[in-house]
Amino acid sequence: MSKQNGTKVVTGVVRLSYANVWEPTSINGSNPKYSVSLIIPKTDTQTIDAINAAVDAAIKEGAAKFGGKIPNKAALKLPLRDGDIERDDEAYKGAYFVNANSTTAPQIVDRAVQPILDRGEVYSGCYARVSLNFYAFNSNGNRGIACGLGNIQKVKDGEALGGKSSAADDFTTEPDEDFLS
Repeated sequence: MSKQNGTKVVTGVVRLSYANVWEPTSINGSNPKYSVSLIIPKTDTQTIDAINAAVDAAIKEGAAKFGGKIPNKAALKLPLRDGDIERDDEAYKGAYFVNANSTTAPQIVDRAVQPILDRGEVYSGCYARVSLNFYAFNSNGNRGIACGLGNIQKVKDGEALGGKSSAADDFTTEPDEDFLS
């Protein structure tokens, strides 16, 4: 299920939110990046434990960025956050979340590991497994562990997040009136 290689984690089934996975997006004037918020059910202890272990490994690997010492974890910005505390959003209830990003496009595949080409297939609200890589950062006085976005495997549809409705939800099929007569 959740393979781990030091700082790399492949999650269990998570829900995608704020999914900017097809085109890089600039947030607050930053360099454009591919990004997604992963909503991880608190019941998925395997993924949560794997993330915590990868964060610990990234702290050890990143000691040089912290002046050669391994800092107290409480002094660092950590990627795994509590949705019940930090988000006033039903989708994040009973869940942790991590925000992952990358300057390179993730490979996006279906359950059979075949590339998904239809951009409408992967969206905020669908469920996926995601590969992540955790790494240390120390810039402008911010120190911590960041989460790099690897690849995405969509496993099932879910209710779209973000309040955007589909055309099918907005309109009914009108009986064809003979407008040419």
